[in-house]
Amino acid sequence: MRHGKKFNHLGRKTAHRKAMLANMACSLIEHKRINTTVAKAKALRQYVEPLITKSKNDTTHNRRIVFSNLRDKYAVSELFRDVAVKVGDRPGGYLRIIKLGNRQGDNADMAMIELVDYNEIYNPKGTKKKKATRRRGKKTSEKETEVTETIPAKAEETKKEKPDTKDEA
Repeated sequence: MRHGKKFNHLGRKTAHRKAMLANMACSLIEHKRINTTVAKAKALRQYVEPLITKSKNDTTHNRRIVFSNLRDKYAVSELFRDVAVKVGDRPGGYLRIIKLGNRQGDNADMAMIELVDYNEIYNPKGTKKKKATRRRGKKTSEKETEVTETIPAKAEETKKEKPDTKDEA
């Protein structure tokens, strides 16, 4: 029966599962991407994303919370020093899971899990941010309103000039 099963236990006891996820999280933070099974990658995403969110606010309390989960001071310092700076403006979704196919030996579904902001192939540095839109309508900025106001004024000036040229001819 699956009563009260809220997450994947990965076929392990609690202590083994927590230790495995902590080790995988440290490896992910250190290397920025790792290869694992799809089930472990999904479990790892649920484990790491709240820690990355905590790392955005660098306080002693947040460092202690993250350290209690990761249990590796080098991974914690790397997370707060480098990773948090790079994902500072992102509201969530720090990890990407890419399915790789099946493993040769046991046909397990394999995946690569990586930090989104560290992959330069998918995120070239020259890309501009997506424009914020809302359901109720288009959000206009001050620059757009200035441009629309100046264009009709120029059009009126050209209309005034054209009748003058016709009168002269």
